[in-house]
Amino acid sequence: MDYRIGQLVTGTVTGIQPYGGFVKLDEETQGLVHISEFKSGIVKDLHGELKVGDKVQVIILDIDQYSGKISLSLRQVGIMSLKDTPIIKNTNIKKHFWTNYHLDYGFEPIALALPGWVEEAKKRIG
Repeated sequence: MDYRIGQLVTGTVTGIQPYGGFVKLDEETQGLVHISEFKSGIVKDLHGELKVGDKVQVIILDIDQYSGKISLSLRQVGIMSLKDTPIIKNTNIKKHFWTNYHLDYGFEPIALALPGWVEEAKKRIG
């Protein structure tokens, strides 16, 4: 079968090592899910995450054209599923600007703008 980077495929876990798990994609092709690509966060023991024989969906991260090795990710599948989640925007949030965004100073030299800034500061102080 011809695989592409970014492709979502289903495979079977064939082996678990301390550094990752091997996933059989078809009769001739097998890839590695590195421990860093199992899930977001820290994974200390892969045996708690997967068992040999589990069917998993993985995304192809990389295919080494010289050795034919395939890098896979379980973590990216979870991230992709979040893309379909609708984003609810909270319209009650008030923005606070730390600058005088409503004042248009432009590109005046500082010497010309300074007296206006001093007057504005005196008004604020009271």
